[in-house]
Amino acid sequence: MCLLPNSGSFGFGYASITALVFGAVTVALLDVSSNIAMQPFKMMVGDMVNDDQKSYAYGIQSFLSNGGAVIAAIFPFIFTAFGVANTAKKGVVPQSVVISFYVGAAILLLTSLLTIFKVHEYDPKTYAKYHGITEEANSTGGNWWTLLKKAPKVFWTTTLVQFFCWIAFQYLWTYAAGAIASNVWNTTNAASAGYQAAGNWYGVLAAVQSIAAVAWSYVLAKMPNNHHKLGYSISLALGAVGFISVFFIHTQYILILSFILVGMAWASMNTYPLTMVTNALSGEHMGTYLGLFNGSICLPQVVASLASFGLFPLLDNAQPNMFLLAGIIMALGAASVGFIKETYKA
Repeated sequence: MCLLPNSGSFGFGYASITALVFGAVTVALLDVSSNIAMQPFKMMVGDMVNDDQKSYAYGIQSFLSNGGAVIAAIFPFIFTAFGVANTAKKGVVPQSVVISFYVGAAILLLTSLLTIFKVHEYDPKTYAKYHGITEEANSTGGNWWTLLKKAPKVFWTTTLVQFFCWIAFQYLWTYAAGAIASNVWNTTNAASAGYQAAGNWYGVLAAVQSIAAVAWSYVLAKMPNNHHKLGYSISLALGAVGFISVFFIHTQYILILSFILVGMAWASMNTYPLTMVTNALSGEHMGTYLGLFNGSICLPQVVASLASFGLFPLLDNAQPNMFLLAGIIMALGAASVGFIKETYKA
């Protein structure tokens, strides 16, 4: 986070291969480390929260993470209001954004340390008693292939839902600015003023999505356990409507409604899958299972990226068409929630 916004200040040259490689490596480091950092937080809930409260706990996690996204989105505006420069020479990131990254890095470090020192995990004996297993059950990490073969059915049915959802969001992140530029500003030229305006407006819509996710996370956290599937499917269906509507909308302000619906789907994706999977696990190798379940987030994004090389030309190289496809895929995710049969550990 400290290196990335300074990549234009190290003398690599604007859009040079060295600058692009540096940026790619830094983004990869951010992506890997964020995935690694998030996993223990997810595992702690599975390890230490009972089945009746898991959806509430994961809902609170979703609430906080999306709240952080909202704050991150407005940081550059806040620093600009305090007189920090929001413009810079070509190839250099404005100081308002650089400082935002620094503040974000500091918050990440402080909150992680707070978790490390304030959350007291169960010792092996207490953990075994809490989950009704033997202390020896988690003495080794377990063979991944064996664990996958023994995984509860809900692990796989939830993975199916995740597959559709994360493909849809991968296309949102890839094509949103271009789709908005094409439909609202009537341009596909990435160097045009209209395209830049579309990119700026997408930043506002991303903040709207996060705010909607914050509010909807609170609603989902309050839903009773026997309504998990209903809340999950409705949220994803509303998200599908939000995706598809972007294809038809040509007015920038109406897009706010679209991204509110997208935010509701995002909130459910950060709440229900983990609740359903951890409820079905006995406590044996919980951390390993959740690490494996992370593949249901990463692999769909890889598949989506590779498939786009064929799908994009097939859909007339039109970014709004890719957004429509994403909405259809999200709708399939909503429908596939019906395959999930929730189970609870003995």
